[in-house]
Amino acid sequence: MNYFKTTILLIALTLLLVWVGGMVGGRQGATVAFAVAMGMNFFSYWFSDKIVLKMYGARIVSEQESPDYYAMVKELTGRAGLPMPKIYVIPTNAMNAFATGRNPGHAAVAVTEGMLNSLKREELKGVLGHELSHIRNRDILISTIVATIAGAVMLLADMARWAALFGGYGGRDSEENRGSGIAMLLLAVLAPIAALIIQMAISRSREYAADRGGALLTGNPLGLASALEKLQQTSVVRPMDANSATSHLFIVNPLSGRSFATIFSTHPPIEERIKRLRAMA
Repeated sequence: MNYFKTTILLIALTLLLVWVGGMVGGRQGATVAFAVAMGMNFFSYWFSDKIVLKMYGARIVSEQESPDYYAMVKELTGRAGLPMPKIYVIPTNAMNAFATGRNPGHAAVAVTEGMLNSLKREELKGVLGHELSHIRNRDILISTIVATIAGAVMLLADMARWAALFGGYGGRDSEENRGSGIAMLLLAVLAPIAALIIQMAISRSREYAADRGGALLTGNPLGLASALEKLQQTSVVRPMDANSATSHLFIVNPLSGRSFATIFSTHPPIEERIKRLRAMA
């Protein structure tokens, strides 16, 4: 059901992009918008993992440097039938984690130093199981595509706003121009909101699926539930310095508690995630 819902929402987001492109530049605008989105997807597919790892100063670690961390990932990838990903540590006392990479053969898992030092073994395994489920489900690719298309919609909406403001309303067609300007302004306001809502719905669906997959992989839903509970408690005390463009990658929203950052959160409520995991147990 989650995969069907994701597919429908992806189609809706793509159609939104084409429609906005058509409104801004007609048939040619729709074609250009779609081509730009595909180009951005291609770039994201090949390079987004390197960019995000570098953005957070993630350092690759070997089995000798972090034997327990390495052993847990190796055990879980064996159970999941996945290749061993590269493992990274993010130098911060905040507690969070993410997975990235274009496919299971080119994947990476990154956890913060705070998480490695603070979570119990079963809790850390729960987090790693969640991230490996994202890799197995190819959620990294899906989230990259979604973020790229949503970004393209917002770019076009920004163009529509400027077109409405400076398109001019003089001449005998002033009434028609004024109506077109109002339509462009509405488009500039509503299109980004629609894109964010669709992006949020896709991301939340994938998070629930990864929670379930991680719990089944470790055989211990309560380990992940306990980890999420601790992450929720520490996110306010030790917030992570994160970029909103990459917040959807993390196991919990690193922007939690920051003004209006959670209005369109790409993460479902942690309370609901914990409730579902405890029900599985």
